[in-house]
Amino acid sequence: MPEKVLMKGNEAAAEAAIMAGCRHYFGYPITPQNEVAAYMAKRMPKVGGTFLQAESEIAAINMVIGAAACGKRAMTSSSSPGIALKSEGISYLVGSDLPAVIMNVQRGGPGLGGIQPGQADYNLAVKGAGHGDLHMIVTAPYTIQEMVDFTMDAFDLADKYRTPVMILTDGILGQMMEPVELKARPALDIPKDWACTTTKGARGNNIVNSLYIEPEVLDKINIERYQRYAEIDRTEARSEGYKLEGADIVVVAYGASARICKNAVDEARARGVKAGLLRPVTLWPFPKAALRQAAKSAKAFLTVEMSMGQMVDDVLLAIECSRPVGFCGRTGGLVPSLEQVLAEIEKISKEVQ
Repeated sequence: MPEKVLMKGNEAAAEAAIMAGCRHYFGYPITPQNEVAAYMAKRMPKVGGTFLQAESEIAAINMVIGAAACGKRAMTSSSSPGIALKSEGISYLVGSDLPAVIMNVQRGGPGLGGIQPGQADYNLAVKGAGHGDLHMIVTAPYTIQEMVDFTMDAFDLADKYRTPVMILTDGILGQMMEPVELKARPALDIPKDWACTTTKGARGNNIVNSLYIEPEVLDKINIERYQRYAEIDRTEARSEGYKLEGADIVVVAYGASARICKNAVDEARARGVKAGLLRPVTLWPFPKAALRQAAKSAKAFLTVEMSMGQMVDDVLLAIECSRPVGFCGRTGGLVPSLEQVLAEIEKISKEVQ
């Protein structure tokens, strides 16, 4: 059996980034993601990398832009208000077609909110990560092992599609500890002939830029980028089903909420209610095909989130409003309980009989 070590989620993700070849980390302190930066401060000098605590979140994301423009694997992390401050830089990354990894260890909001866990950055991540026509790949781990695996995946996906990738996690997963397997794997070998590196006379100068004065040029570039998004939507959407066979009620949840829902589904089945769980693994691209497939036999859906229901509309759109979609959630740093989710499942089950 592979050896496993007990690690906190934030630290496991940081080590996974180093194993994936990240040698440039730029960040700024904010709870509940501080362990990422603290871990990088200790480890980066030992692996010949760069750790820099910037003077602000805005400075940190701009430093990521600089490192990424040179073809280096670069990363930043923050928590909800800090990610909002990085949104302009995220748009510049997209506009420059630069790969980078951003980790958001969500907390309650809006505003400074609190330091307890939340999932209210869903819309920010999948719909409004920055100004202009843009998307970025968004993945949602629900175990510490997935925080490791998805961090490694993120660097490969970023390089493959020349796009930022956000790992959308939360204060529960960031702070909890679980056994993880840390297994190095080869990075995708993708030439970065676009990077701003020394030419040694072998090629012309490269320019990384997001400013296009001529509207026809910008229009063409945006259309080409959306063709890349279409490919991502076709090939990278991921989800996981649990007890979906014969399920009348399909619970849709991601991240830490999905852990609670898995237990709620088990208890509902024990009580004779045919419930199942569909967990989006990628939030963008959203696993629309998996939801449409579930809707062929399900009578109703229930989304469970630590928010006011930001994912509900995407579930409705995915199933083309063919089934009712209920919502169960807590906000402000509170977490939906197993009993709360189970009560909603049983309530919906009675309504659709």
